[in-house]
Amino acid sequence: MPYKLPVSALVVIYTSALEVLLLERADHPGYWQSVTGSQDEGETLRETAVREAYEETGLDASLHKLTDWQIQNVYEIYAKWQHRYPPGITHNTEHVFGLELSGKLPVQLSPREHLSYKWMPWQEAAAEVFSPSNRVAILLLPERVSHA
Repeated sequence: MPYKLPVSALVVIYTSALEVLLLERADHPGYWQSVTGSQDEGETLRETAVREAYEETGLDASLHKLTDWQIQNVYEIYAKWQHRYPPGITHNTEHVFGLELSGKLPVQLSPREHLSYKWMPWQEAAAEVFSPSNRVAILLLPERVSHA
């Protein structure tokens, strides 16, 4: 298996009513998150966001409002996932996107990645996610939507 690039996209999927889609990780039951995934070689960040949204939810981001929030988070890669990256790589740069849907849509999970999904009001979703950067992104949602 080739190593992952230490560049990723975080895609907060939400409705116009500010309900947020959360996914439960298959490799860590009880860990909830937004769509996230590493950039593939040669992809733009937008392409990464579109691909990851489709792979993880079956949703075609190109049919909805996908916005690059121009936020970058640099964080230390969790030790349990360090083996996925080249030796000596300890940090990842995450780029935040928002994907606005007109309402809740059915989701098709990738069973190897996620066990279940749920839609939650943004405040509850922010409290539910395990990733600090995911929490901050969800907390920015009302401001992002009002300035859209």
